[in-house]
Amino acid sequence: MGIIKKQSITGTIFSYVGVILGFIITAILYPRILSTEEVGLLRVIVSYATLFAQFAGLGFTAVSVKMFPHFRDPDKKHHGFLGLSLLVSLVGLIIALAVYLALKPAIVDQSQGKSALFNEYFYYVIPLIVFTLLFNAFDTYFRILYNAVKGIFYKEVIQRAIILLVILLYYFQLIDFHWLVILYVLAMITPSILLFISLIRTKQMHIKPDFNFINKGLRNEMISVGIFGVLASFSGVLVMNIDILMINEMLGLSAAGIYTITFFFGTLILVPLRTMGKIGSVVIADAWKANDLQTISKIYRKSSISLSVVGLLLFIGIWGNIDNVFYMIKPDYLPGKMVIFFIGIANLFDIALGVSPHIIVNSKYYKYLSYFLFGFAILIVVTNLLLIPVYGIVGAAIASMISKFIFNLVKYLFLYYKFRLQPFTFKFVLLVMIALGSYWISTFLPAFSNYILDIIVRSGLIFILFMVPVYYLSISDDINERIDNIFSKIKSR
Repeated sequence: MGIIKKQSITGTIFSYVGVILGFIITAILYPRILSTEEVGLLRVIVSYATLFAQFAGLGFTAVSVKMFPHFRDPDKKHHGFLGLSLLVSLVGLIIALAVYLALKPAIVDQSQGKSALFNEYFYYVIPLIVFTLLFNAFDTYFRILYNAVKGIFYKEVIQRAIILLVILLYYFQLIDFHWLVILYVLAMITPSILLFISLIRTKQMHIKPDFNFINKGLRNEMISVGIFGVLASFSGVLVMNIDILMINEMLGLSAAGIYTITFFFGTLILVPLRTMGKIGSVVIADAWKANDLQTISKIYRKSSISLSVVGLLLFIGIWGNIDNVFYMIKPDYLPGKMVIFFIGIANLFDIALGVSPHIIVNSKYYKYLSYFLFGFAILIVVTNLLLIPVYGIVGAAIASMISKFIFNLVKYLFLYYKFRLQPFTFKFVLLVMIALGSYWISTFLPAFSNYILDIIVRSGLIFILFMVPVYYLSISDDINERIDNIFSKIKSR
């Protein structure tokens, strides 16, 4: 847990710096500077790029995390594992680009009318696919070398800082919207370039694969993991992007823009999970290789309760300030109010199960996660088809909540049945009660006329009401330890 704790703390700091930048960009600047259609365009091109880049990876991310312990050997340059990764990515890229271009008639025809703006920027998705694929390959390689923070810093901080600069250039009318899109795409590809430079500077750019090291047994296992990795990774990215793509196709770019802005607030609680998962998956893979179930169980329990503390605090903080949220953004986005609620609840299910998908994918039952994710993808598509026509963008959020609940329930039951692993104790029940009680008490606070003052006072009250009992009831040992360290440093100064 030492590596996980250290990098999770550093990674979370960078992630929340990125969240602050993202908040300025998404919650403050986008609604004031761009139309809902223009916001929707930026989100849709990234969603298409992410989807096709994940497919282009051909499941090698899963292969990297699960199989790299067999290749790990600094003296032998890890047997050229990075070169093997790039070789597979090249093959996948050719296939992915061919599929994307072949689908152009269908995408363009469907986009006529409500999403016509996307047709002008159809080809801008291609460089995003290429560099998103490279980022995935380089970032995964750094992760398996126990350096998950570098990719987080480049993507969450540097990339968003550049996007902020681009938006300000547009705001001061130094560039037009066409150049905004061009510079936005360049900002999105910057982390890949920076990771490439970092690989060279740290002398980790070993791109000559050692094919002699890969015996028949290892090759067959890598192929098997890769095949199911394609299904798992593509399904995983599909469920993260399908709602925005289906909203774009069914309701148009404007609705996609409203969903993008309000969706952002609901996803804030996932930041620590993403950070912990990146390094946690590598440690779990090594634990499985050593058949160390005790370490895996410890990571599972601690990640669940620690992440739930942060997640619930953020959720009640956001929902407690929900009226203030819409003071900050234009009334045009008010139809997405309940999107924040349902997406927040949906993401709490992910938070509660901690690193469960990483436990499954790195075990001998890794194939099952692919099945679960594939079922999840089908479920979310079906629920979106049923609920978007009835409830609009709120229907997409409800679809995500229902699908995530079922998906996480299946993961929970699977890990309990196969390994008798489960993360919950009575402390989790106490935590939920503390969260509900803290929110309920905060509702008695009258609203201030100045919404900024209201945010500060209300958030401070919720924080105190929540964290005091969490600390004194020792809900999370890791969080208590962190708080004690902070107090010790303050006293020593």
